Amino acid sequence: MNIGIIGGIIGGVLGLMGGLFGTYCSIKNTKGPNEKSFMIKASIIAWIGIIIFLTLMLLLPNPYRFFLWIPYGIILPIAIIKGNKTQAKIRQEESNKK
Repeated sequence: MNIGIIGGIIGGVLGLMGGLFGTYCSIKNTKGPNEKSFMIKASIIAWIGIIIFLTLMLLLPNPYRFFLWIPYGIILPIAIIKGNKTQAKIRQEESNKK
């Protein structure tokens, strides 16, 4: 087997395992039921988005697939900032209830 193929498979498996571990830790480290619910929904949306992005990267021909980086580079930071603010708001609301 070609070393490039082996490296690609190992890298893909390690990347997937890292994503699953990160998702697990994000959900596990929530403080309350509403925050956990939000994190599960956000994780599902993120996984779907990443799967769509990667699928399009594999299916679209050059140079069109490179244009996918433009919306990805814009949407990803906005989604992270909005998600963090929403999570902080939920965490604050749940700590005020106690």
